[in-house]
Amino acid sequence: MAYLTDYNTDVQLTAIVKKSTRLTPEDTEEIRELVLEVDTGGSELKPGQSIGVLVKGDDNFGLHWHHRLYSIADLPVKKGNKYQVKILVKRCFYIDDFSGEKFNGIASNYLCDRTPGDEITITGPFGLPFDVPEDKNTDLILIGMGTGIAPFRAFVKHLYKNVKGWKGKVRLFYGARSGLELVYMNNKKNDFANYYDEETFEAFEALSPRPHWSDPIALDYALEQRSEEILSMLNKPKTRIYVAGYEKIEHLLDKAFATILGSEEEWKRKKAELVAGGRWQEIIY
Repeated sequence: MAYLTDYNTDVQLTAIVKKSTRLTPEDTEEIRELVLEVDTGGSELKPGQSIGVLVKGDDNFGLHWHHRLYSIADLPVKKGNKYQVKILVKRCFYIDDFSGEKFNGIASNYLCDRTPGDEITITGPFGLPFDVPEDKNTDLILIGMGTGIAPFRAFVKHLYKNVKGWKGKVRLFYGARSGLELVYMNNKKNDFANYYDEETFEAFEALSPRPHWSDPIALDYALEQRSEEILSMLNKPKTRIYVAGYEKIEHLLDKAFATILGSEEEWKRKKAELVAGGRWQEIIY
């Protein structure tokens, strides 16, 4: 598992905002796609990597700098000595557990407020643990929640555009609070539709049963609906599972896979086997 504290912030770069596009309607939660121009000083940017964003914190709370990780949401484009990368940002808020007061998420609000020409401080690039297996017959189960879809957008595009000849099954499960959160599944940004004609690729959406309430996202239900195929894939010796999303995704997945395998004990055994073999990789935001 990867956490923000695992990432070194000593090496810092300046990125210029080239474009900021709102992907959701004005009367809904704000999700933006930012295009950044980065001079990496010769370092190569690759699919599946991420960058960190450093934002000045509030010294009153002992927070000098706030560091937030964002996955590169498309294949990096090299122009001369610079790269253009896209990141996906959801404007977030949180409620203080003690006072009940609502606060702005530091990094997300900072980024959503940037305009073309603004400079931001970034770190990295960092490699996410989603490697393309050498064996093209390897089955892949990709699971993302919320903006956790971003690393898989680049991963799937790289898999079919650059690697080519992929023969293993690729099953993408994506959980969202509502259809509006499926920002890369709509007509305008539906990159995954480009791969629906690939015999090995399928994507499944998992929405909250009542989007305007606080019900959990039905990601577990979406997985359980494909239990027969998932169980078959899990029984293969090379299948990998890649997970990206919020911390609560862990509980949902444990519940779903325990149901698919028949018991919590069987799932604990299987997950330990996957982790030990490097076939279970996750990044939790």
